[in-house]
Amino acid sequence: MKKIIAFTIGALVASSAFAFFPPLSPEAQAAADLKKAKTDYAGKVGAFKLCQVQNKIADQYKVSGTPAPAACVAPPPFVAPVAAAAPAAK
Repeated sequence: MKKIIAFTIGALVASSAFAFFPPLSPEAQAAADLKKAKTDYAGKVGAFKLCQVQNKIADQYKVSGTPAPAACVAPPPFVAPVAAAAPAAK
């Protein structure tokens, strides 16, 4: 019971600490978006490489008469996210 109470108090303190952080600057937000895009792309490349390895292993154990494994789809080249255009002043 003490652990549950301690966890709850800790969670409340941590969430209130995050409420005091200022919002990110535009440059920091752009850097975070770029990092997220790179991470997502790395995941796609990793999934593609895993698919290739799985197909290679499946071909080694393939019994004659069974269909070939599905073809892997290569991810498109990485394109950095474009920053949103600033709204025009009226």
